[in-house]
Amino acid sequence: MSPERNGGSDRGEEAILGIDTGGTFTDFVLVGGDGIRVLKVMSTPEDPARAVCAGIARLMGEGAVPIVHGTTVATNALLEGKGAPVALVTTRGFRDILTIGRQDRPELYALHPARGRLLLTPDRVVEVRERVLADGSVLEPLEETERDRVVQEVLRTGVRSVAVCLLHAYANPVHEQAIAHALERLGVSVSVSHRILPEFREFERASTTVVNATVSPVMRGYLSSLQACAERLRVMQSNGGSIRPETAGREAVRTLLSGPAAGVVGAFAVAKAAGEERIITFDMGGTSTDVCLCDGAVPSTTETRIAGWPVKVPVIDIHTVGAGGGSIARVDPGGALVVGPESAGADPGPVCYGKGTRVTVTDANLFLGRIVPDRFLGGRMSLHFERTRQAMADLGRSCGLSAEAVAEGILEVVETTMAGALRLVSIQRGYDPRMFTLVPFGGAGGLHACSLARSLGIGRILFPEFPGLLSARGLVVADIVKDYSRSTLSLARFSLEDLAPLFAELEARARSEMVKEGASAESLSIERFVDMRYRGQSYELTVEAAADPESRFHAAHERRYGFSHANRPVEVVTIRVRARGRTGRAGGARRLLGALEERRGRPTQEPGDRGTGRVTRSVHFRGERRPCLQVERSVLAPGATFQGPALVVEETATLFVPPGWDGRVDAARNIVLEAR
Repeated sequence: MSPERNGGSDRGEEAILGIDTGGTFTDFVLVGGDGIRVLKVMSTPEDPARAVCAGIARLMGEGAVPIVHGTTVATNALLEGKGAPVALVTTRGFRDILTIGRQDRPELYALHPARGRLLLTPDRVVEVRERVLADGSVLEPLEETERDRVVQEVLRTGVRSVAVCLLHAYANPVHEQAIAHALERLGVSVSVSHRILPEFREFERASTTVVNATVSPVMRGYLSSLQACAERLRVMQSNGGSIRPETAGREAVRTLLSGPAAGVVGAFAVAKAAGEERIITFDMGGTSTDVCLCDGAVPSTTETRIAGWPVKVPVIDIHTVGAGGGSIARVDPGGALVVGPESAGADPGPVCYGKGTRVTVTDANLFLGRIVPDRFLGGRMSLHFERTRQAMADLGRSCGLSAEAVAEGILEVVETTMAGALRLVSIQRGYDPRMFTLVPFGGAGGLHACSLARSLGIGRILFPEFPGLLSARGLVVADIVKDYSRSTLSLARFSLEDLAPLFAELEARARSEMVKEGASAESLSIERFVDMRYRGQSYELTVEAAADPESRFHAAHERRYGFSHANRPVEVVTIRVRARGRTGRAGGARRLLGALEERRGRPTQEPGDRGTGRVTRSVHFRGERRPCLQVERSVLAPGATFQGPALVVEETATLFVPPGWDGRVDAARNIVLEAR
């Protein structure tokens, strides 16, 4: 896809580039004094930096601008087991903490449940004689000879990345600090739990620290390889804010949901500008689908598992399923049609890309007429329809179906998976999806949005401009954000006056570190939160530490679980601070949201008018071929209206509008669909 330039800008602003690396494509959005330029190139999974550097060269030449990058490097290293070998230093008696875990059983009825991939082997666990109590007092000091013995045992393992997680180090890190300093002097990469996650619960703290230790060396190597083409670089975190590459290299565990987080940030910004603050985001890419419910704000959580391991750092509350455009369809031994989670990725890709041999969701959409072969990526990438037709017929014969029936079956199966994800973040959490607007994006989101909305009773869809690049757009408008926490385990303490000194300590650290991250004092804002629970409960809810946090907790408990106990004692177990440095990219955000004066000045064009990019094509829908309007999105100026069935085609995605939906273009050039 060649760079595209759009007019309209705030001439005094410095340009900024957002780059999002996905499993199939790498997306670029450059916002500068001369408008917006976008680019989409094939990813290079074997070396993601190659696609990034090639795209930067095509888009900017020799120019150097600030770059915010969303990357899957840390995620893939963890999922594929390709992280750095790591050793764990833990308190004597806790060597099996990662093996025992919480004794959860994800497959409750499996007679022989499969264990997940271990983060490290038992021979790389080093126990240390020391003991700190939950109140921070030292029961057994760490002797210097013991520290030296531990260091030598770590060196004998031969690894160069170490996780140090000692019992109750969140309350007093003195022993962790001593061991870390000794290892760092020898050039070993060290992740210590009191820096990564200073919170109670030993298993989750150990898991998060070890995950950081295994992915951080990989991330540092990747970021180092980008230095030649990306000098002024920032990296997106899972919490929706960006950080310096040095910080991302040390704390790579905070970037595991980097790309999906950027998508939610971008989608919420677009929707909020359009007056929609209750949305469900639906990001369907080539490998997976990410969904998130935003009820007036972007939600966050600390309860996340990746590759089966708890990662307890704050992340945007996103649910991911292995269903994307590249998800492979197959017939299982019982004769059932199965789609995903395995993906064809960028190489070899779907059958229609010309190299793949296994049918994917993209192939099904192409075969049914919902992707226009000569308009894929704006016509700059050729799709092989005949190759796809033959592969679809072969798959159909293997399960006794026609090619059309198996293609529709593929879409039905994958949409069932995605509908389950949407129900999980809405209905299963007490929300009525009918009260929300669906915001689809990603390269494939528009192809399935109407069907999914119907299945959940959602009657309104907002389809943003440049939907296939929305994650990259979210990177451009993201703030600088860092989260800080500290477990207090202060029973029955929920007075804000009592908590003030603890908050002040975290805020002082936040202000100091945010300046190093590049945030100015004038742009800095700080939010306070507390994790609260009823005494005797095992898990907490996070609420804002504003006036009367106890009442806020009761209300949050009522929303989440359907009941509350107003007279039951409440305790605070962890305090949290979120520091946000506003980037001041209001002009860039306006452009990204469609406020382009030159384009708004165009007269409204109805899609039925000749000469405005309108043609009629055939689309297979619900067992039969039907005539369908095909319209170029570029001709749909604000105020334009149309009805389904229709295909709206643009550079980065296609929107399929079945019968029963009315479409219009709003002032920011979003397409708004209403169910009839």
